[in-house]
Amino acid sequence: MGDNLRREVLNIFKRLHRTRMKTFQDDDFALQVIRNKINEEYKKCKTVSNPAAIQELNKFAEEVEHELRTTVIQAVEKESGTFES
Repeated sequence: MGDNLRREVLNIFKRLHRTRMKTFQDDDFALQVIRNKINEEYKKCKTVSNPAAIQELNKFAEEVEHELRTTVIQAVEKESGTFES
């Protein structure tokens, strides 16, 4: 894998974790579950060496990061049936 591609993989990995930290702030359980899932998925793909396949995986990771950042909200129940984001 070339240096640029390796750097891109690492940048997206870090961006996923930063988004996780911001999206699930103060929710230790969710933070740990998402952390484990991100790391597990990256470990599954660590033997991929085809640049085109790596680019596809990067694209997918960017889409996941975008979804986490734009569509997932963290709501807190203030009283029974009443939530605040």
